[in-house]
Amino acid sequence: MAVNSYKDDEQTIERGKLQTLARLFRYLLAYKWQIILVLLIMGYGVLISLVNPLIMESAIDDHIAPGDWSGLYKLLIFALGINLLLVITVKLRMYIMAKVCNEILLTIRQELYTHIQKLDFHFFDSRPTGKILSRIIGDINSLKDVLSNCVTTLIPDGLTVIAVVVIMVWKNPKLALASLMTIPFMAAGMIFIQVKAHPRWQLFRKKSANLNAFIHEDMAGMRIIQSFHAQGETERTFDELLEEHKISFFDAVRMSDAFGSVIDFSWGLGCILLYYTGIVILGVEEVSVGTFIAFGTYLNMFWQPIHNISNFYNQLVTNIAGAERIFEILDTPPGIADGEGVSEIPPIRGEVTFEQVNFSYDDKTKVLDDVSFQIRPGETIALVGPTGAGKSTIVNLISRFYDVQEGKVKVDGHDVKTVSIESLRRQMGIMTQDNFLFSGTIKDNIRYGKLDATDQEIVAAAKAVNAHEFIMKLDKGYDTELSERGGGLSIGQKQLLAFARTMVSDPRILILDEATSSIDTKTELLVQEGIEHLLAGRTSFVIAHRLSTIQKADRIFVIDDGRIIEEGNVQELMAKKGVYYQLYMAQFSV
Repeated sequence: MAVNSYKDDEQTIERGKLQTLARLFRYLLAYKWQIILVLLIMGYGVLISLVNPLIMESAIDDHIAPGDWSGLYKLLIFALGINLLLVITVKLRMYIMAKVCNEILLTIRQELYTHIQKLDFHFFDSRPTGKILSRIIGDINSLKDVLSNCVTTLIPDGLTVIAVVVIMVWKNPKLALASLMTIPFMAAGMIFIQVKAHPRWQLFRKKSANLNAFIHEDMAGMRIIQSFHAQGETERTFDELLEEHKISFFDAVRMSDAFGSVIDFSWGLGCILLYYTGIVILGVEEVSVGTFIAFGTYLNMFWQPIHNISNFYNQLVTNIAGAERIFEILDTPPGIADGEGVSEIPPIRGEVTFEQVNFSYDDKTKVLDDVSFQIRPGETIALVGPTGAGKSTIVNLISRFYDVQEGKVKVDGHDVKTVSIESLRRQMGIMTQDNFLFSGTIKDNIRYGKLDATDQEIVAAAKAVNAHEFIMKLDKGYDTELSERGGGLSIGQKQLLAFARTMVSDPRILILDEATSSIDTKTELLVQEGIEHLLAGRTSFVIAHRLSTIQKADRIFVIDDGRIIEEGNVQELMAKKGVYYQLYMAQFSV
């Protein structure tokens, strides 16, 4: 069970926003030529936006006032040409950036998905699936506008602001000073709002993840919900999570929307100071009409980019929390990974050794306590005992899904930590209680055990576990399409397909973890012969509560409280009249 349930807000690591932003923008470097083209286009746009007020000033002061209509027409044709070209280049810029941003999001999503597949079971044990999905889908989608607007807004608008200030100071320093006196007020307001808004958006992301986790869990458990008529309870829980999501969103939006109010107030006050200074203090005779209009235009050109930049900053504050959550997972090292100098394990014979193994999932409670044993190649070992005794933990350590805290686990004399995970697991077959089937054909699901298996190998594997007969009764046989988790098949049929999937992989070490627990007695009789074929010639570990399924095991380990308390074959354990004898009598006595 996940430690972090859908009810709990995720604990995230605080990172510097500039550090996160710089890391995010490094993805743009792979598209440097497209970005350079976009920057050239935007440079042209900035130039035209700066020239237009000067054209207006010249048209009024140099052509309209003296009546030079011929010169005015030429100026208008020039202005029309450069602005028409601007419209065309803007369309091109939008197309290029849309393509670049979508490819970057695809890259990030692929990196995240690939990395998640490398993470160990501890990662998945501590996070509901819905919260992981929210990072792969929602958090990544939130980065699109940040990437695009960084290039299309931040850079050109920043250049525009600088250029406008230079031109305004050059044209009239006094008017420039009056117009820009409100900048300190704006800066202080933005800093204050940012400090308050960022944690609110972080909380909103967490509430979104909680909601996604609940919906995923709810859909997965719909049969149970309807079976116990618990729709009312789940609806109440959903409403509570939805309310938390809504409140966190409104709280964040209210704070972020204050950005616009600060900018608008500063903009308006700047206009008032401009006109007051130009008309009252300097006087209209000192400033020409054209210059006054140009200055008003430049003031708008100053504040509009500031407004755009503030919107980008607001967007950044909103979505940077998503980037932080993405990079947090990307920076999570796999707990189980190949160390330096690992080698490929040679073809496995099947000897398995535990040397004084101690293991705990939480570093507090011991699940295995000083467990030692040696299994000979080809032996079938049955593991029995109460729930939680440590049976599944033993087989998980052999597969190296977890690493021991103390002791060693060896396969053919090789410490499993010194060989590559891929070469180890490739030679192992694992059957669990949860016989997960993927969407796709029956043939594809069986072939999952050996991706290059031929159709003949697939049919042979199905026949070996007595799955062939029921498969051929289906409308399309092996080409029958299965829905999610094998919907439409019985539990027994799903398990038979899982047996076939394991069979086709021809593993050297086989693990059956309660693999027949859901098969009815009739089906169990059918599959027993297949299991014997599956066990033949390979080392096998069979975890079973049905003692009837392990009567032919070479040895039986009775496990309780993390220790092997009894060991022997059926006859030896029955003669001891110990724990195994009591379990057997409890199951078979009338």
